[in-house]
Amino acid sequence: MILDRVHQARVKNALEPEWEARFEARSYGFRPGRCCQDAAGVLHAVLDSRSTRTWILDADLTAAFDKISHPFLLEQLGSFPARDMIGRWLKAGVFEAGKGFAPTEEGTPQGGIISPVLLNVALHGLEEAAGVRYRGGVNAAKTREGSPVVVRYADDFVACCHTRQQAEGVREKLAGWLAGRGLSLNEDKTHVVHLTEGFDFLGWTFRRYPSGKLLITPSKAAARRHRKRLADEMRRLRGSNARAVTASFNPVIRGWTAYHRSVSCHREFSRMSNYMWKLTYKWARISHRNKSPGWVASRYFGKFCPSRNDRWVFGDRETGVYLLRHSWTRPRPHILVKGTASPDDPALAGYWEYRRRKHGTPLDSATARLLGAQRNRCPLCGDRLLDTGHLPASPEEWEHWWTGVTRQHIQRAPSTPGTPQQPGTREPILSLIHDSCNRAAWRGGTGAQHFRPQRPRRLA
Repeated sequence: MILDRVHQARVKNALEPEWEARFEARSYGFRPGRCCQDAAGVLHAVLDSRSTRTWILDADLTAAFDKISHPFLLEQLGSFPARDMIGRWLKAGVFEAGKGFAPTEEGTPQGGIISPVLLNVALHGLEEAAGVRYRGGVNAAKTREGSPVVVRYADDFVACCHTRQQAEGVREKLAGWLAGRGLSLNEDKTHVVHLTEGFDFLGWTFRRYPSGKLLITPSKAAARRHRKRLADEMRRLRGSNARAVTASFNPVIRGWTAYHRSVSCHREFSRMSNYMWKLTYKWARISHRNKSPGWVASRYFGKFCPSRNDRWVFGDRETGVYLLRHSWTRPRPHILVKGTASPDDPALAGYWEYRRRKHGTPLDSATARLLGAQRNRCPLCGDRLLDTGHLPASPEEWEHWWTGVTRQHIQRAPSTPGTPQQPGTREPILSLIHDSCNRAAWRGGTGAQHFRPQRPRRLA
């Protein structure tokens, strides 16, 4: 299994640069250097108050990864050297619990490293099939007058049209185009709406209000899922201590706010903060049923955050750790990636270096400073802390990233990447490190403060 995934990663690294030079400008899913926020930013630019594209085809594909036609996909790969190997992966079959072995006559490998790239290859040309036409010359990145605009993220896409008839026409065109690839539109999730009604895409709601202003906000479904996650987690933690509560919830809060901070999120973040306060207060009262509300408040709430004059922050008085609030994360606009720019293009190496250095990631300012000072390297193992070419694509992925890193004070070696120490000092410095490295240090009996850092690996 491990060897198979290594081979898939090797083939992906060879196949991806070839197709990155061909992929359409408004395709953002599973591509290096691109993310959901880019798709939202393009839609905001296309659907601004002056736009006449007010009819939206909100479309979704039915089981896209499971239905791709093998003959069509292999034909698209042409003379790619590993084409036969990919064909064997496609026909390898799967083992299902309670059912045994099942052959695979269609679709891509479940959970395969190469599957997202193969999906993008199969869906390449969707813009042209929908009738999107671009201008030439210096305005090659702009669409012609009267042309629809299609923005796609993996198997989810929207078409912005001038009239309802045009939107229905795009729907009919794409239905036939997808059939040749073994795919089809999910009729239950595909519909045509007016922009004033609003539509949901990638966890956000896009809607133009009577004033003419377009707002992008976290969708009601996304907020409902997050509240349910918080409530379920708090119910699971009944009987635990305050330190366990903060350790469990802080990655969840950081992940959700990092994903949504590029849109109009202030109001929703405030609601989530209030909801989280109610959950923590209820948890504290249940944990101490025989204590008064004043005793509970003095035990679990106070001015735990040094930078905020707020005495209602939930925390642990023994360790000083405290629970973050959604409302502490300020909205920050996302800077769009340019046109068809790809990190695989050597001519654009300077652009991507500037973009990484100037615009960074949707993390809080303190974490972003640590990443920059450490040159995005863990000072204990030398490996990268965050893959800036493939940023997490959902709140859950951001949460997973946050559970894999931790802040610790460590003593830096003089040659270690990171914040330089003042001459003549050996004071531990706050650093962002892999949680696995931190656990390995403590298992070795050295502790993070006295663990000697390693040099960065050449191929990391």
